[in-house]
Amino acid sequence: MKRCCALLALLALCFTAAPAPSQETSRHAFTHPHELRMAMAEDVVGLNLHLNAQTLVEYLSELTMAWLLRTDAHEGYRSELATTVPSAANGGISADGKTITFHLRHDAKWSDGVPFTSADVAFTTKLALDPATNEVSREGFDRIAKVDTPDPYTVVFHLSKPYANIIAIYASGGGVPVLPKHLLEHVANINTAGYNALPVGIGPFAYKAWKRGDEIDLVANPLYFRGRPKLDRIVYKIIPDRNTTLAQLQTHEIDLWIRVPGAYLERATSIPNIKLLRTESFGWNHLDFVTSHPVVADPVVRRALRMALDRETLRVKIGHSLSMLSETIYGPAHPAHVTTPIPMVPFDIAAANQMLDQAGWKRGPDGIRTKNGVRLNISVGLPSGAPDADQQIELIRSWWSQLGVMLDVRHFAEALFFAPYQSGGIVFTGKADIFFFGWTTSAFGDATNLFACDKFPPAGQNVLHYCDKDVDAAMAAQLLEYDPQKRRAFTDFVQRKIFTDAPTIVLSIPRAVYAFNDDLKGFAPNVNAPFDDMTNVDL
Repeated sequence: MKRCCALLALLALCFTAAPAPSQETSRHAFTHPHELRMAMAEDVVGLNLHLNAQTLVEYLSELTMAWLLRTDAHEGYRSELATTVPSAANGGISADGKTITFHLRHDAKWSDGVPFTSADVAFTTKLALDPATNEVSREGFDRIAKVDTPDPYTVVFHLSKPYANIIAIYASGGGVPVLPKHLLEHVANINTAGYNALPVGIGPFAYKAWKRGDEIDLVANPLYFRGRPKLDRIVYKIIPDRNTTLAQLQTHEIDLWIRVPGAYLERATSIPNIKLLRTESFGWNHLDFVTSHPVVADPVVRRALRMALDRETLRVKIGHSLSMLSETIYGPAHPAHVTTPIPMVPFDIAAANQMLDQAGWKRGPDGIRTKNGVRLNISVGLPSGAPDADQQIELIRSWWSQLGVMLDVRHFAEALFFAPYQSGGIVFTGKADIFFFGWTTSAFGDATNLFACDKFPPAGQNVLHYCDKDVDAAMAAQLLEYDPQKRRAFTDFVQRKIFTDAPTIVLSIPRAVYAFNDDLKGFAPNVNAPFDDMTNVDL
C-alpha cells in the first residue's frame, strides 16, 4: 500500500525534448518508440507522498521526486542528492548516534530549473513536523530536535535520541522525498495545494499532466543531473480493474503491468511478445482487524478466524502458487525475518469452533455466535476491481460461516479506500471491522508506524488500533540500535508477539511479477524500489 485532494492550481511543466538516441533494432508495430505505457490496476489517491501512503504513489515518486538516497539492488542505500551515505565510518553518523550529516550535490536542479540546496531539506523537515500538515507519518522526523544548514550543500540533523533508521527518512523505498521550498514556502495550506496534483521534483522524469480517471503523463527531465533518460515519456494508465488491465496487456495498449497478481499469471504468460520478470517482495498480504471494534476485539476470535483459514488453498487455487506462506510480517527474503520460523497454524475448523465455545461465544437460533451482546457479524472492506480478491473472500466466507460468523463484504473505489484520514479514507478511518489489502516495508524492518500505540491514524498507519506496551518497548529499543545484528532480538520479539495477539492475519508473502513488452530494454526493478534505476530503460 502502502496509499482526492482539492485542486487549487496546477504547476504546468513544459520541456523541449532533446532527440532520443536512435534504436537500430526493429520494434513491434504496437511499440511506441521511447514511450512506456504502464498500469497497476489502480487509481491514484494523490501524488504527494507526504500526504498519501499508496504503493503506486511511491513508484511514481521514484521516477519524479527528490531523494537524498536511493535503494540499491542489494537493499542498502546509494547516493542520490547526497554525495555519500552517512555512516559512523565516514563521519556522517556521530559516535552517540545523535548527529547525522548529509553532504549534498552541487549540480542538482529542480525540474523547473531552480537549484537544489540544503534549505529545501530544512524546509521539508519543518513542514513534515508541522501539526497542520497531514503527514502520513512523522516516524523519525519526531526525533529531529534541530536542523543546521552551515552552507547550501550541508545538512546536519541533531536528534533528541538515536534513531537507527534516520538515513532512510529521505530515501526511496520507504521514506519521503524532499520538497521544493521555492514553490511551497508561501503556500497557506500544503494539504490542499495545487502542487499535490503535479509535484515538482528532481528525478529523471517530471509530471506533465494528471488527467483524472484516465492517465498520468510523465516526460523526460533534461535537467536531471545524471543525464536525460532514454525514454521520452511514461504514461501511467488509470485502469482500476484487473481484468481490463489484462485485456490491455493482451492488445498491447500497455507495455508494462506492474505487480501482476498470481491469479493472472498464467494468462499473462501466454501473451505473445510479453516477458515476465519475478522478484522477491518485502510485502505481505493480510486481513487486518480493527481491534478497537468490539466484534474483533477478542484475540480468541481473531485466532479462531486464522485457524479457520485454508491459506494454502487461497495461495494455490486463487494465487496460482506465486506467493509463499508465512505467519510473520517479514517473509523469508526479508533481512528481519525471524531467526527461527514460526510453524504455520493448521487449517482446522473443528478446533477453531472449540476455541470459540471455550471462550463463551454461543451460537444463537440463526447459528451466529454472540457474547456479552456482541454478535459475530463482521464487516470486511476491500478495493473494488479485483475479482481474484473477491474469490478469496467468498472462500473465506464459506469457512467462517462454519464458525457461526456472518460476513458483510463492502467494496470501495481504490482512491477512497486508501485516501488519507482527513479525507475520510475507508482504511484510515476504520469504516469496516477487517480490511483486506497488503503492506510493503523497507529492508530495515521497523514496524513502529504500523503497530505502535501512538500511531493510530491520523498520527500514523496503525489502522488496527493495536496497542501492546511490550511491543512498543521492543520497537523503541530496535530504533536505538545501529548494529543490525543487535536489532534482531527486538524484531524477532515483535513478530512473535504480533503472531500471538493476531491483530493481523498474514495471508501470504507475495512475489512481485512484472509483465512487459519484450521491446522494453534495461528494466531491472529491485525488491523495494522498482523504479529507482530508469535512466537507461528504453523502448
